[in-house]
Amino acid sequence: MCRWFAYISATEPCLLEDVLVVPKHSIVKQVNEHYLPKIYAHSTAEADAVAESDSVKRNNFFNEDGFGVAYYTYTQEEYGEVVGPRPQLYRSIQPPGNDSNFMSLCQNTSTRCAFAHVRAATSVVHSYNNHPFQFGRHVFQHNGSVDHFDLIRMKMLALMSPKAMTNIHGSTDSEHIAGLYMTYLGEDWNKQYPVAEMKAALDKAISTIIQLQTEINPPPSDGLQPSSLNLCTTDGEQLVAARFRNVKGDEHQPPSLYFSTSAGVSLNRKYPGHPDDPTYKATGTKPAESHGEHLIIASEPTTFDENQWTLVPKNKDIVVGKDMRVTIEEGPVGFTSFEA
Repeated sequence: MCRWFAYISATEPCLLEDVLVVPKHSIVKQVNEHYLPKIYAHSTAEADAVAESDSVKRNNFFNEDGFGVAYYTYTQEEYGEVVGPRPQLYRSIQPPGNDSNFMSLCQNTSTRCAFAHVRAATSVVHSYNNHPFQFGRHVFQHNGSVDHFDLIRMKMLALMSPKAMTNIHGSTDSEHIAGLYMTYLGEDWNKQYPVAEMKAALDKAISTIIQLQTEINPPPSDGLQPSSLNLCTTDGEQLVAARFRNVKGDEHQPPSLYFSTSAGVSLNRKYPGHPDDPTYKATGTKPAESHGEHLIIASEPTTFDENQWTLVPKNKDIVVGKDMRVTIEEGPVGFTSFEA
């Protein structure tokens, strides 16, 4: 299953190297390593008992089929083209650790909003199929799968606006979900919509997919299975994420998703706790309490301090407005769910 990472702050830039490469369990390392507190037993004694569990099977994959990063800059605004930040996109079919251009970019780029994704392909390995996906100032990424996407793909396309449909360049279920989201959000992709409208559009996209699935009749040998939809979208200043799986019962969990409003301090080399902190102390570190408000939401924690991370509850949305107030809200309602 894919892994993704998102960082957002109204005031505190992060160095991409500090959040994507250096951490002990950075997304670069999540290509072939996994750390799932509150889901997966990491001690040897416990691990044997849960090795075949539903949650482990849904999270324990290698993610070697490419990666992407989107980071927001104000360059276009500075040159009078637009108002607000716009995303710079870099995607490759290599694993990130093998891409020297990516490493150089991370060493020399800071931003107040970044998305990153490593892919375990369920369709063609191609740069078009790598997340994140860009729609004007909006960026979108996904971890999970739409069951029998092949049977509902044309119906999804039929519901999209012409603008969204023509912006679908790849073959993934993820980019098609993004097309539905942008259709429901609005036609002006340079506009900043209220964060409540972003959440409503994301929930509607999820509900639409589940409804379309109830209308199909797959072969008995295949059967219709639940869909896992861990989704995240941003306009560079606001963010909405969902951890969703349409099956009842606490034992049937979506792929992992965690959030933190404190880990960014120890991931920033200007503050105490960073792995390279001694090298920065030569010029003096900033007090931790001066770090700006921020949110990190990620498939797996990037630090091994469990106290810094909270597991996103099943079928809930994480909503962050321009004021950086983080709320956990109900996800889609009224959808058809599988029984446990």
